[in-house]
Formats: sequence, C-alpha cells, structure tokens
Amino acid sequence: MKYFFLFCALCCFIAVLRLPIGYYSFLRLIIFVGAGVALFHLIWNKVYFWAGVFGLVMILFNPVLPIYLYKKSLWMPLDIITGILFLCLNFIKKEEENNKEEKEEEETLSPVQGDAVRIRDRIVTPRK
Repeated sequence: MKYFFLFCALCCFIAVLRLPIGYYSFLRLIIFVGAGVALFHLIWNKVYFWAGVFGLVMILFNPVLPIYLYKKSLWMPLDIITGILFLCLNFIKKEEENNKEEKEEEETLSPVQGDAVRIRDRIVTPRK
C-alpha cells in the first residue's frame, strides 16, 4: 500500500501543472480510491481523526458526484495539501504500528497478577 499512496501523492503534485481535462478525471478516480483504502485502514487501526480527514478527501475528489470549483487556482492548494496528506499517511501508519508493538511487548514482559517473577534460582544452604 505504501507505493500506492506514494503514487497518489505524486499524481496530486503533477496536477499542479497545466494538463488536459482527462488527467483531472483520472486524478479524481485515483485519489477517491486511494482515500477509500486509507479510510478503511485508518478505521481498522482506530485512528479516527485521520480517518475523518481522508473521508473529506474522498468527498472532495468524488468522481460520481464531482465538486466543481471552476478555477485551477482553487484546486492547486487542495492538490498540494492532498499530496502531503498521502505522504504523511505512510508515517502515520508506522507510528501506530510502533505504538502497538511497544504495547504488545509491555504486555508480554509484565507478569500476570499472582505469578511470582524469579529472575534466577535461589541457593538454599542447609542449616547445621
């Protein structure tokens, strides 16, 4: 998924250039699908703030009921921001995975209540 999100970001950055209308239709479809996949993964990982952000990106780049802003000067900042969001998505997922791994390690290392933790065997000397 990392490369697909990088591809989505690259497409957004290319959209700043002067291109034919067909590219922008393609861009709507790619970003809509990419935001949908990101939304699914973010909800699955319970990162609800970023899920809401990518939900808004999905609505903005919807190819079925498109939102027309009619001026390229209005779309350019949105394309750049969306590209940056897709780049940040790779780091967001890594931070969440790292946090989950740390929690799992803490759970496996911490003793269960009632269990005695013995680091090494005790040496008992007999009494005389």
